[in-house]
Amino acid sequence: MPEIVTMGELLCEIMRPSEDTELYETGEFRGPFPSGAPGIFISTAARLGCRAGIIAGVGKDDFGKNILDRLKKDGVDLSRVLESDKGPTGTAFVTYYSNGDRKFIFHVVGTPAVEPKAPADMKGLEEAKYFHIMGCSLMAAVDFGKEVVKTMYLFRNQGTKISFDPNVRLEMMHDPKVLDTVQEVFRNSNIFMPGVSELKMITGKNSIEEAVEEAFKNEALELLVLKNGSRGSQVYTREGLALTMGVYKVEQIDATGAGDSFDAAFLCGLAQGRSLEEAAQMGAAAGALNAAAFGPMEGHITPETVREMIEKNR
Repeated sequence: MPEIVTMGELLCEIMRPSEDTELYETGEFRGPFPSGAPGIFISTAARLGCRAGIIAGVGKDDFGKNILDRLKKDGVDLSRVLESDKGPTGTAFVTYYSNGDRKFIFHVVGTPAVEPKAPADMKGLEEAKYFHIMGCSLMAAVDFGKEVVKTMYLFRNQGTKISFDPNVRLEMMHDPKVLDTVQEVFRNSNIFMPGVSELKMITGKNSIEEAVEEAFKNEALELLVLKNGSRGSQVYTREGLALTMGVYKVEQIDATGAGDSFDAAFLCGLAQGRSLEEAAQMGAAAGALNAAAFGPMEGHITPETVREMIEKNR
């Protein structure tokens, strides 16, 4: 039975191999790579030795096989993954720019990526310690976002902790009302893992200090893990700033999914009974290892490589 569960879109990602090439230009792509933020997250959790499962959907096609073969290899519980013949597997095309920006074209709406419903029962999910939600899954399709929220309440009602990474993808936001859903999930979150702009957006505050204070007015919130890019991360408890974690230096090849791997490794650390500092170290190491390879799930992330990265940066 999984101890960490997520629900969200599984996608195949097709990527420009070089920077500053527009998606509308004829040229080379690399892929397909298994992807989707929830997929990257749960793959990392499984590779780090946590019992991990996902509620998701793919098409009965080659792209679906690409994703499922990889997640199965990583040890992810796929018992609640829908294989649908109602449409093709969701896809994402991405290009990179030399200034660090990215551009996506998503094909998600109307695909099996957003077809799954909330579980009819929680059999096999009773031992879940954490249910992780990503904002992109709420934005992928309005009806699917509602199913994710229903699932959140099922987990919350059995005592599972809710973790939430807003992971805002404006390219996927087709209805501004989804921001109400984002707020609903935040109000039910025990662990909140935003970037700086997301924290300010959700709290409506302009400074980090004010935004953190506002966030903890949410009585459910126990931990706030603020991901601040090249400045690393800060972990807050209800008593204030608990620790600051720097970035582990690597030669960055592709940052896609680094934040998702950070989330997974941090939660794995908690699930394994580690301290906040140790969990943050695991997150920093997994994020760095993810960014050191081309492709969303291609970083060499294992318990051994994470441990080596932490030791190297002591």
